Amino acid sequence: MAIVTILANKQTLTDEQSIRNCLSEYHIDYERWSPEYELPDEATSEDVLKAYSKEIDKLKTRGGYVTADVIDVTPETPGLDEMLARFDREHWHDEDEVRFVIAGRGIFHIHGDAGVVAIEVGPGDLIRVPRGTHHWFNLCSDRRIRAIRLFQDMSGWTPHYTETRIDRQHQPLCFGQTQVPANVNT
Repeated sequence: MAIVTILANKQTLTDEQSIRNCLSEYHIDYERWSPEYELPDEATSEDVLKAYSKEIDKLKTRGGYVTADVIDVTPETPGLDEMLARFDREHWHDEDEVRFVIAGRGIFHIHGDAGVVAIEVGPGDLIRVPRGTHHWFNLCSDRRIRAIRLFQDMSGWTPHYTETRIDRQHQPLCFGQTQVPANVNT
């Protein structure tokens, strides 16, 4: 489950409905997927796309996406620091940024009219950042993420950087699910 932090008032949201309500104010779509199948860690990108083909097809129809792929980043990924440096500055895209996280964790910061909101995503989280939305992305400390990406244009997307430098005022801080207190009935 995602963890959303509204930075202006330091409020943290961990339940699905509150997260959806908050993110809708930023025009961000959020869903939880709980497929009826599990994939082994060593599953190939083709295996992942095949397993999630029904969900991908529904998203393609709903959002006008034409292609999907799998990004698989680990600390051993060649050129990782350079790749991450492209996305840790505030930017926007000409098309939606759609991610369904299969493994690992990352944090999207969204800069909207109401300020900045941080969205920590993990396995099972689907997020859609609409075209033109100012945002940036960081990996959590394990520097691992595997996600299905959907694109509206076969060429992918290019970041268009802003000059606000607001991203430098916010440190990426991932809490992870183990850090969030559970509701315990005694």
